[in-house]
Amino acid sequence: MREFMVIEAPSVLGLRPSGVQDLPGALRDAGLLDRLGAAVAMGVPPLERSREWGRVEAAAYDPRRDADTGVLNPVGIARHSVALADAVGGVLDRGGFPVVLGGDCSILLGNLLALRRRGRYGLLFLDGHTDFYQPSAEPTGEVASMELALVTGRGPSLLTDLEGRGPLLRDEDVVALGFRDTEESTAAGMQPLPPGLHALDLDAVRALGADAAARQAVERLNGGGSGGYWVHLDVDVLDDAVMPAVDYRIPGGLTWTELESVLRTALAGERAAGFDVTIFNPRLDPDGSIAARLTECLCRGLGARRSAH
Repeated sequence: MREFMVIEAPSVLGLRPSGVQDLPGALRDAGLLDRLGAAVAMGVPPLERSREWGRVEAAAYDPRRDADTGVLNPVGIARHSVALADAVGGVLDRGGFPVVLGGDCSILLGNLLALRRRGRYGLLFLDGHTDFYQPSAEPTGEVASMELALVTGRGPSLLTDLEGRGPLLRDEDVVALGFRDTEESTAAGMQPLPPGLHALDLDAVRALGADAAARQAVERLNGGGSGGYWVHLDVDVLDDAVMPAVDYRIPGGLTWTELESVLRTALAGERAAGFDVTIFNPRLDPDGSIAARLTECLCRGLGARRSAH
């Protein structure tokens, strides 16, 4: 079985330094590393030491919106994406299974760049929001609201064509599951999701059942010509009643049980290439109880890999 190797990527360049940068430490303190029995990748070469906590650091945050691209910190995000891709690639080269702890959702670019260097891959996108904004419609230029658009080639070339490899994903290799922001994003003028991208909003997941929806998603991701798929988790896919520790709250969402079911199904397959978790803000969880429950959820989901192999 591929060993779990954890990489910290606490970048806030696509959001703001509100607290999501504390996600890796909060999950470490809640026992994630020990419970997974993971090795920890240092995030930069030589990736030789296990059981140590490593990080891929980002540049200093700049609150000024870039005039040319219309987004925050585009150069910093591009550079961080390359560094993170190097770290994830190092784990893959060692035969490990990368578990990347954000940070905001802009880290998805680096994770997928690592896979794009190897060929064609897919994405299971678990998020309460579709994050498909174009810069002109995103109020403050936050890349954490547009990462799905960027990885499918829509947006400024500095971020859509990293290393000349863009787009990082084909539309047909993406499944977005669990989002519930359609009314909000439509009113804000977000560009529509493309017809080739498979979308299962919260209502569709509930109609099918979480496990069946996850199986459908995995079957679709396995059925194309890709070499596997990445699993991206923004914790605001969870019901706001159980996951209030996020910066952009929206009513409704998956239950803990539903998310665990989706993760077990998605991560059990050998074609699952890696996993990231983003957006949890420990500063909104003063007693640590949400971090503890999130750690339990992640361990149950990732534990499906152990039982399956």
